[in-house]
Amino acid sequence: MNFLDILLLSIALAMDCFTVSIISGVILKEMRWGVITRMSFFFGLFQAAMPFIGWLGTKHFAQYIEAFDHWIAFGLLAFLGIRMIKESFEDDEDKHFNPTKIKTQLVLAVATSIDALAVGISFACTGYTSIGELCFPLWAIGIVSFLFGIIGNLLGIRFGSSIRKRLKPDLFGGIILIIIGVKILLSHLLGYH
Repeated sequence: MNFLDILLLSIALAMDCFTVSIISGVILKEMRWGVITRMSFFFGLFQAAMPFIGWLGTKHFAQYIEAFDHWIAFGLLAFLGIRMIKESFEDDEDKHFNPTKIKTQLVLAVATSIDALAVGISFACTGYTSIGELCFPLWAIGIVSFLFGIIGNLLGIRFGSSIRKRLKPDLFGGIILIIIGVKILLSHLLGYH
């Protein structure tokens, strides 16, 4: 993956954090920098940690699946993308959580980062063989998720619940994941590694 792919992947993964942060901002209704920064830090930390865990678990088996690894990466990214797109058209439930509690923030960070575990598997399938090669993608994912957490909270505080319906961040993120999956598949099938 090149720089643009990693940036787009980071943005796509951060969309769940962004969505939850908007809801958090709507609930907070006022600037509470400690809460916003801590929640965003947890989002960035878990979004970066999950791909590493997925990669670590898969890299030991990569040599056995090399012949069809691009199909696995495509399948995972397409599945996640389709799921995000589907969720973008579902009615929003009223979210009743207290974004000021650390426990709630940790649960939200883990829940929004589960998809990133599959991205780590796709990293192992697309040729990332060492921790050094993963440093940039993991940092990018973590930083983008952190920033989107802050931006989402600020937008939620400023504009309220109507912004979620206007932006459809899940739809945007899902489309990006599918495009990256198709690009990986085509590059392997057409020999453009």
